[in-house]
Amino acid sequence: MGKNEKKEQHRSKIGGQALIEGVMMKGADTGAMACRLPNGTIDVETWPENNGKNMPWYRKCPFIRGSFNFVGSMKDGYRCLMKSAEKQIEDEEDEEEEMSRFEKWLNDKLGEKLFGIIMGFAMVIGVAMALLLFMFLPKLTIGLLIDHTPVPDVNILRSALEGVLKIIIFLFYMWLTGCMKDIRRTYEYHGAEHKTIACHESGEELTIANVKKHSRFHPRCGTSFIFITLIVSILVMCLVPIRIIWLRTIVSILLLPIIVGISYEFIRLAGRSNSLFTRILSWPGLQIQRLTTREPDDSQIECAIAAIKPCIPEDMEDDIW
Repeated sequence: MGKNEKKEQHRSKIGGQALIEGVMMKGADTGAMACRLPNGTIDVETWPENNGKNMPWYRKCPFIRGSFNFVGSMKDGYRCLMKSAEKQIEDEEDEEEEMSRFEKWLNDKLGEKLFGIIMGFAMVIGVAMALLLFMFLPKLTIGLLIDHTPVPDVNILRSALEGVLKIIIFLFYMWLTGCMKDIRRTYEYHGAEHKTIACHESGEELTIANVKKHSRFHPRCGTSFIFITLIVSILVMCLVPIRIIWLRTIVSILLLPIIVGISYEFIRLAGRSNSLFTRILSWPGLQIQRLTTREPDDSQIECAIAAIKPCIPEDMEDDIW
């Protein structure tokens, strides 16, 4: 009973993201990122946030706020991810001598902007690949399956098969990336982020020993959000009678704000309530976190603690989810 009461005492508004050798956290009025530098020290940056009572109406209105908050989180997450990558580049005088003529020309013309351009280009490629893998490919594959097999062309069945294929692709992608050494370390920082937030929500002092006791699975995780979005997309697309593949793909993209809005409301409910209903619906997303989180070491937990501390407001009423 004491344990359950402890869990119900506080549901924090603080959320985060794993970075390259670091963690980013966002609270009601402050955001912070802590990165382990190549020399072993922890670098902490903070900035003001507006996630409290004074948020604009479109970030508080149910079903509308989901898309705006999701885009904002993606933007901040990308910015911090890019910064964390930059922090891992050691300044070496010898690098300039080893540059080719083309590299020197790029460095002279673009300077510090070069890394941002490369990361921006990588983001565009990443978005294009995501649309190809999770939008077009499932629709093309299931469309061909229906056209060349006795499978009945029923809209509900088509949408369900597309959704199942999306989930399979998603799970395979998560498993495959987890096999890469650098990504696996990022997943360890992801685990550190979750465990640290859980420790804060429990009301315990933020120490490495206390953080280690907590679960690396959290109901408000972005992984769970993506999985819920895939499930909601199945239900929404069941209402779309269009069968032409390219047109069906465009419609699914246009419906994304609605799908994201519904999914966000569920994540809010799962993060606020510990009822049997929310536990059952949260269970699949929590299991997927077995792929996207790993148990962190002490140094990674130390980074997560350094990131969350500036985000804890003085008035805990501002930190209620």
